[in-house]
This record gives sequence, structure tokens and C-alpha cells, in this order.
Amino acid sequence: MVLVTGGTGFIGAYIIKNLIEKGLAVRAIRRTASLPFFISKEVLDKVEWVEGDVLDVVALADAMQGTEAVVHAAAMVSFNSNDRSLMYKVNIEGTANVVNAAIENNIQRLVHISSVAALGRNTKPGIISEQQKWAEGKGNTHYAITKHQAELEVWRGFSEGLHGVIVNPATILGYGNWHSSSGAIFKNVYKGFPWYTKGINGFVGVEDVAEATVQLLQTDITEERFIVNAENVSFQYVFNTIADNFGKRRPYRNATPFLGEVAWRMEALKYFFSRQQPLLTKETARVAHSNTEFDNSALLKALPHFSYTPLDEVIKAACIKYSEALKSGILTL
Repeated sequence: MVLVTGGTGFIGAYIIKNLIEKGLAVRAIRRTASLPFFISKEVLDKVEWVEGDVLDVVALADAMQGTEAVVHAAAMVSFNSNDRSLMYKVNIEGTANVVNAAIENNIQRLVHISSVAALGRNTKPGIISEQQKWAEGKGNTHYAITKHQAELEVWRGFSEGLHGVIVNPATILGYGNWHSSSGAIFKNVYKGFPWYTKGINGFVGVEDVAEATVQLLQTDITEERFIVNAENVSFQYVFNTIADNFGKRRPYRNATPFLGEVAWRMEALKYFFSRQQPLLTKETARVAHSNTEFDNSALLKALPHFSYTPLDEVIKAACIKYSEALKSGILTL
């Protein structure tokens, strides 16, 4: 029996799908009654769902009863300053709660879903690997800080006898709820968001992250972390590929650092009056202009039967599913 936290979230839901398809018994924690529409009912019906969240230590302890392994995928991803306080609480305190409960309940294995953001960003050119040392600096978003501090809780758990690994995905692309997280990239391009940057970042398909997670869960590897990154490409490339697959106009305004500063301030002003989540924030504008590449070789060496899906294929498949969801009314603009 595998317990998945954040089971209704983007990555958590795909991890559940992968586990179920491999014939494993799954229990998952959910905070609300709604289940992810982007995963088939046939899969979701095979899950033992329990109410709770990672801030409820009693619910966590109860959920771990009778389980052998935990995949901790619950987290809050936001670059909006209004979400900052809750994000710190969920990502850091929530992870500490999971680690403590896993130790107390003699969980055999923990896989923690972190992020490449937890590795920090280079101040000088170079490819980031798992050996990257965290350095304080303005280049780190608050999301990155919370994920770094969450990892410290997991490393503490390892030092106290817990077995497991940390997974550090790059920016995750795929079919999900495009009103939140990285799914918003697809929605914004579909709606004609005009800005692009030439900054470089790592990207990976959501089903690849799920597959890597489950494969690592089934190994004896412990006290290591693994970057999960298919390709290092420019944001402009990703935006253009999405636009082409949707049959939409490519973003046409180069958001230079100066224009990026103007753009995120305009979005902040729009949010103040409309309360709609901004398409661009101060933090995302900074990330979009950085040139950060990630080394994916460690995972490929650890999992010789694993391979990455090309980003072109990931984006094409996601755009098809988003288009179908729009036509059927499952998704709205």
C-alpha cells in the first residue's frame, strides 16, 4: 500500500495513475470532495481516498496506518505575494509533518517530490546538477526557498533512519487544470498572451515525472536526490510550440528585462482591480530572463530502463487534450 499526499494535485494525480496502472494499492489524501478531471474515473475509483491535509498531523498518522511507502507530492506552487504565508506553512511545516509521521509509523520508504527550484540558481553560466549547493540570493523565488527548506526536513528524516529519495522535477508540462500551476502556460498562450522571453529553463512531461517517481520508489536507492528534466530550452521555444499546436498566434513581444518590469507591474495593477491571478509577477519575470540548465544524467544512470519523452511530443499531446476539454466544456477560459 502506497500513500500519496497531494493526490488531487497535478503531479500527485499522475503518480496515482502510474501506481494504479502498475497494479499497486494506493491510498491518497484529499482536502476537497472534487477529484482531478484529467485522470480517468476508472483509475480514481481504484484509489482509497481519505480526507485530510499535511497540516493535520492526526489525519496524517491515520492515513499512514497499514501503508508501507509514502509519496509526498502535496505542495503549494505560487509566485503571488498574497499566497506567500500559506505557501511557507504548507510546503515547510507540511513536509515536516509528513517526515515525522513516516518515522513514527515505521514507513519503509519515502519519495519526496521537490523541485529544481530547491537547488537554487546559478549566478554564473553552468549546468546545475544534484551537487548544486544552495546559496542565498535575490535570484531565489519564495517558492524556491520553501522547497529548499522542505528538503532540509526530508534530509533530517533520512538522518533519523528514514529511507527514500528526493525528486527534483524541472518545470512540468502536460494536461491538467490550466487555471493553476504550470498548466496556466497553455491557457495563457491559447488566450494570446503576447509576451515571450529568451531565457532558458528545464522542462519535462508530467507523465515522465510520475514514471521516474514510481521507478525510484521501487528501488533500494536511499539518501539521494534526482533531477528530472527532459530538455533545456528557451521559454520562447515552449510558447511557440504550444501556440503552433493550438493554431494560435505566437507570442510576439520580446519582454526584455525593462519591458518585463513594466509588464509585471501592469499585471499586478490588473490583479488589484479584478482579483484575477496575474499572468506575470515580479518573481516569474525574473525567472523567465535567467539562463538555467539542468543536468539529467544522474537519473538516467540510476534507472537504465527510463527514457524521456521529447518535449515536442509532450506539448502536442497536451494541446490535443486541452482542445478536446474545451470543446466538451470540461475546461473553460
